[in-house]
Amino acid sequence: MSTEFMTVTECCHHHHIETSFIRSLGQAGLIEITVVETQECIHLDQLPHLEQYIRWHYDLDINTEGIETIRHLLDRVRDLHRELEGLKSRLKVYE
Repeated sequence: MSTEFMTVTECCHHHHIETSFIRSLGQAGLIEITVVETQECIHLDQLPHLEQYIRWHYDLDINTEGIETIRHLLDRVRDLHRELEGLKSRLKVYE
């Protein structure tokens, strides 16, 4: 198997979580689960997001739908921040 991936089983064992949680994140489109050599895997680039979702779910008791909502709102805030920075830089032309 490529070192770019971690199996769902390894990830669950490492974080002491159930595979059903990762599968529910995959079904919600929050992470992408890829099948490599007949094993469900997660690309290593997604691990920071996955670890954040794990903390939200297990530490804060937020369900998958709540995680989807939070992710959407954070993405929106990030987009608005970029837009604001762009407008600020355009405004500097007139100062």
